[in-house]
Amino acid sequence: MRKTALLLAAALVLGGCETAPMKEIQQAFRDIFQTSKGEADLSAGLRSYENGNYNESMKQLQSALDQGLTKSGQLQAYKHLAFIHCASGRQAACRSEFRKALTIDPGFDLTPAEAGHPLWGPVFAKEKARAR
Repeated sequence: MRKTALLLAAALVLGGCETAPMKEIQQAFRDIFQTSKGEADLSAGLRSYENGNYNESMKQLQSALDQGLTKSGQLQAYKHLAFIHCASGRQAACRSEFRKALTIDPGFDLTPAEAGHPLWGPVFAKEKARAR
């Protein structure tokens, strides 16, 4: 708790610093400590996905995106939306969701297990190659 308070104090003191590395640190603090309006729907959407309720998951994930998410939350939402579209045979929609994630973070990648999936692994690999 004390360590967190010190980190927050340092972030506040350095809040006016405009260097690129400092802006990255400030964004990391926002991602860690700031909850977004869409966080509840993101969590619900990920639970629905894990339970195989893909239609409900899509609604919740899109609602989360519409309400606003941190960068990492957006990446999770777009990735899972892509997975659902790929698994449902909607390749264009799958590509589009992966493209949105890669626009937010060109360094975004799937885990090795996700990348090896026969339905969405190849789609992601193509979109990642196009993003470079």
